[in-house]
Amino acid sequence: MSIEELDNFKQSGDYIQSLERGLQVIQAFSQENQALTISDVSKLTGLSRPTARRILLTLEHLGFAESNNSIFTLTARTLSLGYAYLSSNNSWSIAHSFMRDFVNQTGESCSISILDGTDIIYVARVSTKRIMSINLDVGSRLPAYATSMGHVLLAYLPKEKLEKYLDSIDFEKFTDKTIVDKEQLLTILEDVRKQSWGGVDQQLEEGLRSIAVPLRDGTGKVFAAFNCSVHAGRVSKEVLRDEFLPLLQETGEKISQAMAITNSSRYV
Repeated sequence: MSIEELDNFKQSGDYIQSLERGLQVIQAFSQENQALTISDVSKLTGLSRPTARRILLTLEHLGFAESNNSIFTLTARTLSLGYAYLSSNNSWSIAHSFMRDFVNQTGESCSISILDGTDIIYVARVSTKRIMSINLDVGSRLPAYATSMGHVLLAYLPKEKLEKYLDSIDFEKFTDKTIVDKEQLLTILEDVRKQSWGGVDQQLEEGLRSIAVPLRDGTGKVFAAFNCSVHAGRVSKEVLRDEFLPLLQETGEKISQAMAITNSSRYV
């Protein structure tokens, strides 16, 4: 749904503002904000203190939050919200066997993500046993402009949506290599469209580089991105491009085909 369509829907009688606000409060909690006061939630969401308080107390009453000395945390019950998505959409589980084959052949982690607002959100991941400094799992969010999967997903956005994305983000320089110039990012995204893959070298975190390819549905539309992330000290850019990329593309094609077949069978 476009921003214009969302704005129009908000003016309709079908829109439930209280539901939006409740979801805003839940999403205010994160790895960086695991425990929040009413004032914290108010600041993070832009909601008034009385509204934030009522929502937090409602979530606590329903078992989705708990409090101790007026400090709130989410409970394990909130996992049911994410599980509802995963269990109702088994497409990502279909990808796991192909992803495991890729990890077994390369010894490196791989992931699938979709675009959600200005971030990418991980919907599937198969990790190696190596410990990386960046801790990622299903549900993790990262800024799209600083990631290989983000570059792929942004590259295939319609022009209007890409422009709105660029107008809505505040660039943050995570490392010396982070791209924070809009024109430079647009040039990179044009290259991604031409070559049908993207890569970043230590833009999000020192020592972390990755490559990504698009996943397409039966009509050829890009619906997700599939990547491989490595430690820069272990895998060179040349090896990543010349040896890993062909296998990533091959695996991505297999995932796309398998998911297209599964999704089409739902409507038969």
